Amino acid sequence: MKKSLAHQLADYACALRFEDLSKEGVHEVKRRVIDSLGCALGAWKEEPCAIARKVASDFSAKNGATIIGTNHKAPPDWTTFANGCCIRYFDYNDTYLSKEPAHPSDNISAALAVAESVGASGRELITAIALAYEVQCRFCDAASIRARGWDHVTYGAFSTALASAKLMKLDPKDTRHAVNIAGVAGAAMRQARVGELSHWKGVAFANAARHGVFSALLARAGMTGPGPIFEGQMGFEKQLGVSLGSVAEKFAIPFEKNGDGPASMILRTSIKFWPAEYHSQSAIEAALALRKEIGDSAKMKQVVVESHDAAVDIIGSEPEKWKPKTRETADHSLPYITAIALIDGEVTDKQFEPQRFKDPEVWKFLENVKVERNAELSALYPDGVANIVHVDLADGRQLTKRVDYPLGHAKNPLKDSQVEKKFFALVRPKMGEERAKKIVDLAWKLDQAKNVDELMQAVEMTKQE
Repeated sequence: MKKSLAHQLADYACALRFEDLSKEGVHEVKRRVIDSLGCALGAWKEEPCAIARKVASDFSAKNGATIIGTNHKAPPDWTTFANGCCIRYFDYNDTYLSKEPAHPSDNISAALAVAESVGASGRELITAIALAYEVQCRFCDAASIRARGWDHVTYGAFSTALASAKLMKLDPKDTRHAVNIAGVAGAAMRQARVGELSHWKGVAFANAARHGVFSALLARAGMTGPGPIFEGQMGFEKQLGVSLGSVAEKFAIPFEKNGDGPASMILRTSIKFWPAEYHSQSAIEAALALRKEIGDSAKMKQVVVESHDAAVDIIGSEPEKWKPKTRETADHSLPYITAIALIDGEVTDKQFEPQRFKDPEVWKFLENVKVERNAELSALYPDGVANIVHVDLADGRQLTKRVDYPLGHAKNPLKDSQVEKKFFALVRPKMGEERAKKIVDLAWKLDQAKNVDELMQAVEMTKQE
């Protein structure tokens, strides 16, 4: 009989070894750990992050994992949630665009927590992270679920369950049960990303990752899960109305040695250069280039953003995007993000503080910002993430700038020095130069680490911070 997808995923996860990964893939995992820890420490004091940390800190575990910024060890699933909220909340962590968009570094909170709880080596952690990226990105390639009302984080329950099972050294049978448990109760509603957005927009994946870790913990203890979870009569494919048949062929064993090697999807993902939803990155770059040419923002009369369908549908069509009342809505608003780049000449955390995105003068300017669909840009997606920004000036001139591959895109990647610069900008104000450098140094040497204890100790905040 043909193996189920869960069987194939479990066999692949158990067979994958650090030695199978390419040097480029290993290096990229280190870059993403640095980037994710920077995002987490940068957002550490944000309200939903503080809430998650408070809830998780009520629980302790002998073989637990460290909540970022503290020396408290909670059960690894709760730590995954608290740390995942921090990594994701600023909307500054990495992105993968396909039939379904994703932020695959969301998986890193689960991998770090489980790695610490079981005493895994740095190499084992790197392998698990590469595996999680591979699974989530392959699922995103196979089918879109957002059009059917389901959130992209749904795929994360599977990727984090597999990464966790890998770190726990579960055999194929128990790994399969972890996948089955994760899938049977892991579907998340897309309602988290429509209308006026709440805290949950930034923490939904953290919850999926928590569930993935919990599923692996249960499977390790002997809990069985219902299968076949994907192909079954009442399984994932039928309930969500998608076909995942194309995923199976990507997880064949023995591994293909051509190209970038196994578990190399991380090389196709993109790091964000600005703290805003990824489809807006090229609009930001275009707007900032125009701002230098315009000089005085008072000269602007009207702004038109030509964009691709995915951007319009996700961040450029709902009325709330023209009058953002929450940070979550502001950093998911193509009109606001583009406008504030033109007005302020920068896009940093400051542009997503309430006093800025609720400014009546900004809202008034937004009345003259239009978003239009462009068929050519839509055809380029997801290979390119293009936006064209037009600015009409008071003197009758129109300035235009188009960007297809924004800085940080897989086809326009950041240099290591730029990844570090982003990290230092987020962390240095909170922890100082010396401590920030120590975190980066430890991350670059992750493949030499016996465990992750020193890294997790390095990200502890002091009481003053």
